[in-house]
Amino acid sequence: MGKSFNFFAFLSRMKHITRWGLMRNTNVENIQEHSLQVAMIAHGLAVISNTCFGNNINAERVALLAIYHDSNETVIGDMPTPIKYFNPSIRKAYKDLEDVSKEKLLSMLPEEMAQIYRDILFYDESSYEGRIVKAADRISAYIKCIEEEKAGNSEFKKAAESTLKKILDMKMPEVEYFFQYFIPGFKLTLDELN
Repeated sequence: MGKSFNFFAFLSRMKHITRWGLMRNTNVENIQEHSLQVAMIAHGLAVISNTCFGNNINAERVALLAIYHDSNETVIGDMPTPIKYFNPSIRKAYKDLEDVSKEKLLSMLPEEMAQIYRDILFYDESSYEGRIVKAADRISAYIKCIEEEKAGNSEFKKAAESTLKKILDMKMPEVEYFFQYFIPGFKLTLDELN
């Protein structure tokens, strides 16, 4: 029997990494479910970009990048945004830690597969694909804030405001389209959605 590899077993631990650790949550969210939502939103943003704004974004690739965008947190955990971006030194140290954790994940793969996953884990975040994933990540956070506020949790009010500002500052037409046509539904009850 040959060597075994732990990449996928390690990624299955994503369901145990909770988000929003500094805040009281009415509904606990883990990075596995967050990543699925980000992937669906990112795919939708890419489709909007292509169908409404004449771009040629690979929507399936964007969805794939979004699925794995937080996978390194199985190694380092989820650091709250206010801490992660507190100052340039912490931001750089966290980015370095993210890179080390991604390398750790890659070491859990057979050599012939590692390069395929390297291109997924170390995608160009400044590319348009990368910007779509970042926008989807922020939109997912904003949706979480909406859901918490709907449940009567005012703890997320400031987070909603600052997240919305970051999203709008991205000035991406597909994001504006998503906000105009899809975000209102998240403010409705199930009966209203029907």
